[in-house]
Amino acid sequence: LTWSVCTPRVINAEKSEFNEDQAACCQITVQRREPGLEEDEEWLILCSTQFLTGYYWALFDGHGGPEAAIIASNYLHCCIKQKLEEVVGGITEARPPMHLSGRCVCDSDPQFVEEKHIHAQDLVVGALENAFQECDEVIGQEMEATNQTGGCTALAALYFQGKLYVANAGDSRAILVLKDNIVVMSCEFTPETERQRIQHLAFLFPKLLDGEFTRFEFPRRLKGDDVGQKVLYRDYFMEGWGYKRVEKADLKYPLVHGHGKQARLLGTLAVSRGLGDHQLKVIDTNVEVKPFLSCIPQVKVFDFALHDIKEDDVLIMATDGLWDVLCNKEVAHMVRSFLEENRTDPHRFSKLAKCLVCRARGKKRGHQWMLDDSHEASYDDISVFVIPLHNQDEN
Repeated sequence: LTWSVCTPRVINAEKSEFNEDQAACCQITVQRREPGLEEDEEWLILCSTQFLTGYYWALFDGHGGPEAAIIASNYLHCCIKQKLEEVVGGITEARPPMHLSGRCVCDSDPQFVEEKHIHAQDLVVGALENAFQECDEVIGQEMEATNQTGGCTALAALYFQGKLYVANAGDSRAILVLKDNIVVMSCEFTPETERQRIQHLAFLFPKLLDGEFTRFEFPRRLKGDDVGQKVLYRDYFMEGWGYKRVEKADLKYPLVHGHGKQARLLGTLAVSRGLGDHQLKVIDTNVEVKPFLSCIPQVKVFDFALHDIKEDDVLIMATDGLWDVLCNKEVAHMVRSFLEENRTDPHRFSKLAKCLVCRARGKKRGHQWMLDDSHEASYDDISVFVIPLHNQDEN
């Protein structure tokens, strides 16, 4: 994708008729109303450049249907714009003020802000976190009103005031492929990576389990003969392992079951963060999945001013269909080789995205899809953004 507004194409590897991936990209213009202006008066625009402009890209990987992903692709950027406008007065200051109203209730307010190490980028991070939460609420209302179910992961990138913010809730991934480095801008949130958060929630609110699950983790599913034995276990506060004597309650289904791509939250979802799924319950129980499925993203920041961005440096954003079969180093090698070999092609970035999709898609051999190295290819939906970083302020 170039930095001008364009329409992304979503690809599901043509292996199924049902595609749950969705995508969005646009410019986000941040403005503020002058206090006292009427609703029908024009917006007051800020700064010597008249307004603040950000660039936004996002990928949404739906599950249980594409509906939640469609709503998110149409609405998340609106939430981000709104949340940025709510704090724009603080963003434009060298140091965010304690009160946006301009009042100083306590003379030492600036000192308190400084002691907390609060900077303008922290307001942008907070705006993204609040935007994800509001979008999640809207999805819940829309899905309930239309009697639909489902959810989606969300990976969003925002270039704003010289910094790249990547917000992730789910198992999609974003990396920066630089000339001599790979910068990982997100991490996957799965039932295994968030075991302790999930267990801690169950410890604080045991009624959420409705007597159907045990919060403890064991190396395997326990059996009746294990009762009374001392076995390995982990609780929410443990990175290491200990031994506990097995009680009958420990035989219940574990909060996190399975390993790797087969791991499931409450035996239901393969992700632990995402949007939607407000109506989702564990099959044949009254246990709601949503309390354990967080909509809050992790946000990572990349400051362009601290790096010498080269012509072929790019941001790669992709759903898990790509990362299931290709690692960061393999993707980076493909990126660097392709861009070097196609240096004069004006469409090389979009062609590179297609190349990455085709690589993960593999080729059909008999009834199977295989990679070039004879390993099994991805059967998931595959969506990829390749976004050039060079001369971003001039483009």
